[in-house]
Amino acid sequence: MILGIDASRNRSGGARAHVIGILTDGDPRQHGIQVVHLWAPRSLLDSVPDQTWLVKHSPKELEESLLHQVWWQATRLSLEIAKNGCDILFTTDASTFCRFSPTVVLSQDMLSYEPGVMRSFGYTKARLRLLLILLIQNRAFRFAHGVIFLTQYASKIIQLSCGPLQRIVHIPHGVGEEFKRAERPQGWPSAGERPIRCVYVSNAEMYKHQWVVVCAIAALRKRGHNIALTLVGGGAGRAQRILDAQRAASDPDGSFVEQIDFVSQAELLKHLISADLFVFASSCENMPVTLVEAMAVGLPIACSIRGPMPEVLQDGGVYFNPEDAESIAGAVEQIVKDPALRLKIAGRAKTVSEQYSWLRCSDETWRFIVETYNSLNR
Repeated sequence: MILGIDASRNRSGGARAHVIGILTDGDPRQHGIQVVHLWAPRSLLDSVPDQTWLVKHSPKELEESLLHQVWWQATRLSLEIAKNGCDILFTTDASTFCRFSPTVVLSQDMLSYEPGVMRSFGYTKARLRLLLILLIQNRAFRFAHGVIFLTQYASKIIQLSCGPLQRIVHIPHGVGEEFKRAERPQGWPSAGERPIRCVYVSNAEMYKHQWVVVCAIAALRKRGHNIALTLVGGGAGRAQRILDAQRAASDPDGSFVEQIDFVSQAELLKHLISADLFVFASSCENMPVTLVEAMAVGLPIACSIRGPMPEVLQDGGVYFNPEDAESIAGAVEQIVKDPALRLKIAGRAKTVSEQYSWLRCSDETWRFIVETYNSLNR
């Protein structure tokens, strides 16, 4: 069997990590896949290790504008797949215009499917874009011969929109072994020693609620807790403007809130290792990679109760309403004040994270693709 993988639209961190993870760990040949052809931007291809069974393709259109990328995917990709003798296509972005058949589609995007999140965009071009993405993805899901969802939650919500799908599977993201092997300093800062280091990793978006977290940390400081917040991931647009305004109001001299831009995986790991507590305040996720990375490091976690977060974190954290500063402050304060709780949830989160591995993700992905293909040839 020869497999084609379309990763031509994979630009975000999570989407890239997924492709790199499944092509680095595991061996598709163990499942009957002799050759894998990968179409992707050059930057992604360079991040994927060379393999004897892997053939990399980098069409020049993938380095050009979005319009060029979409046009190539809609008009040229099917021809490329057929020319290379591929039996089935694995599409890693459901916003696809390729009509090659048979195909398996991976779902990684939830923004278009969460009604509350959609309303937060108002009547803007951004909302219109999300509605268009919803239509394109629903079409891809219905056309596909198999669909991979990252979580049970995403599967349920998306099928309410696109309708029941005949062949699905739930395969969660993996997490890098470097996060699982990381060793954090033991102990908790004593009073007056230094601030409690709280970190939140995500770019500023309306559904990420960073400004609400700033309000919560400011409230905790007023209660006498020496706590500081680091926001990792940068941001732009309306969400960043709201965050900037909240920082100016809550921390005008910049004494306890720091925001830094996107960082490499190695730098991110350093931030997590040096943190005392992790906050995750998103209200829309398919499967949050940064949450799983914090779990693997063994941090005590205060987490949004929305979306798939309780499914992913299980009983390894303290939950809150991400749009309520008092709810966030209460969850963080529980962790700060209760040493036994901190140890319990940190240990539990790390244990739960063991089920998320790229080897498992890779093997289950190859197996599902082969089973889907074989089901069409019985």
